[in-house]
Amino acid sequence: MEKVVIINSSYRLKKAKILSTKKLTEKEKFFEIALSDGERIDHEPGQFVMISLLGIGEVPISVCSSPLIRDSFDICVRAVGKVTNSLHKLKRGSEIGIRGPYGKGFPIRMLEGNDLLIIAGGLGLAPLRSLITYVLDSRRDFGRVHILFGCKEPKELLFRDELEQWSERTDLHYACTVDRADADWAGNVGVITTLIPGVDIEPARTFAAIVGPPVMYNFVIKELLNKGIPENQIYLSFERHMKCGNGKCGRCQIQNLYCCQDGPVFNYEKIKNMSEAF
Repeated sequence: MEKVVIINSSYRLKKAKILSTKKLTEKEKFFEIALSDGERIDHEPGQFVMISLLGIGEVPISVCSSPLIRDSFDICVRAVGKVTNSLHKLKRGSEIGIRGPYGKGFPIRMLEGNDLLIIAGGLGLAPLRSLITYVLDSRRDFGRVHILFGCKEPKELLFRDELEQWSERTDLHYACTVDRADADWAGNVGVITTLIPGVDIEPARTFAAIVGPPVMYNFVIKELLNKGIPENQIYLSFERHMKCGNGKCGRCQIQNLYCCQDGPVFNYEKIKNMSEAF
């Protein structure tokens, strides 16, 4: 019988190897990954991949590295279940399976030439790191850049070295806040919306990119609209329980849309009236 080789299928599982790991917090771990055959992942900022562990299962994880990095890609994984806890136990050299990338990311070409207001809540910094690093690597292609990051406590800060670098750059505005401070915290205390009023923007030329826990979206969007940013210039990413990545299982469905195919990045103007989205 002739052997059938599936090449260009969105279901194809690609072998990959972990190049390096780093513990970011008590719950989050960083992984640098390369496809075993030298293939490039070619993702857009905001897209995700399905990580497969043989005999354990699959889990959707956002890519958190710039698409300009061709030979490898990064992910940030929070240990919350069977697959992610198993993934945390893997070390450099371990082999895993990759499907994807899937979904629609942030509209890079539309963002070019405009000002950006990037707002990350908690683990939402991971998918936004892909956009941020791309913007910083292509700094001349964008106008003013504002990065706002908030988390519950200082111990939950992700990518601390990069946060420090962003705070020292003169070509962007970076601000961070925590809900609850510890004895060593000298920064802002409060929810992330407390940072928005103090940001100086030109609403007509500012595009907003938001990723964070669902509870923060309505409050953040309200503040952005109060600042005059048009609804069609606000983009946000929805995290749903995605299983197939191909819009077949329906687990990530929001009315007539599928997060894994139509998203996970959506334009606010197009989904604002979908009650299931918020």
